[in-house]
Amino acid sequence: MKKLIVTADDFGLDPAVNEAVEEGHRRGILTAASLMVTGDAAADAVERARRLPRLGVGLHLVLVDGVPALPPEKIPDLVGTDGRFATDILRIGIRIFCSAKARRQVAAEIRAQLEAFRRSGLALDHVNAHHHFHLHPTVQQALLGLAAEYGIRAIRVPLEPPLAAWRAGGRRWAGLGSTFIEARRASALKRSLDAAGIRRNDWIFGLADTGAMVSERVRRYVEELPDGVSELYVHPATRRLAVYPPHYRSRAEFESLVDPAVADAIARAGVAMMPFAGLGDRK
Repeated sequence: MKKLIVTADDFGLDPAVNEAVEEGHRRGILTAASLMVTGDAAADAVERARRLPRLGVGLHLVLVDGVPALPPEKIPDLVGTDGRFATDILRIGIRIFCSAKARRQVAAEIRAQLEAFRRSGLALDHVNAHHHFHLHPTVQQALLGLAAEYGIRAIRVPLEPPLAAWRAGGRRWAGLGSTFIEARRASALKRSLDAAGIRRNDWIFGLADTGAMVSERVRRYVEELPDGVSELYVHPATRRLAVYPPHYRSRAEFESLVDPAVADAIARAGVAMMPFAGLGDRK
């Protein structure tokens, strides 16, 4: 059976993202959204989510390229002089791996963001991380250790099937390199989640085409969906956002969510739509 979760990342980043999430869920195919609890528009996102009881809202954990929940002086090894997380993912990843002090700060920040989500009063549908940083073994370990305390029942596995992505993306190889590079770490995460009985997707779509999940491409991805649980993730917004890379087509990604042709393609494929909460337990 083919199951599909359609997730919008960066919920809470900007009102334009929040508008796209609300409309994409009300009028379109969006089933889940990942909340940045420290985003400038997080309060607006939570207010909208409370009006959308069937939207699965999860935590979009931010440990790179964003704002922390803790005061910067409590996590000095993770932030710069501006109080923001570093943008050099490789460098901060190595620092966390090599420094016990940095690892303790990461664990404290993860807990702080989970606490912030808990204060929202929303049910925690899933957890993932900005730039898929939960593939880092330290972050994985912390999340698994906190799963029972905070009710973490599902975590995203960013593993994209390369051949299906190649066909859906118009037989372009661009962007697929990262899929091969991250496949081993994603497979390790999948095994860890299964051992812990935590729900997950089998595959993800959007890695090779991040920022360009427009209607035609989404329809092709739907046609290539394998059996099992697939997650299709997007970065929608109702207008162009300066914080996104220049190639991001966030308005077009929003339009793909509410495109009747996309919904028709899903219906023809006989795909069951759901948030992560719709998945059965693995134990």
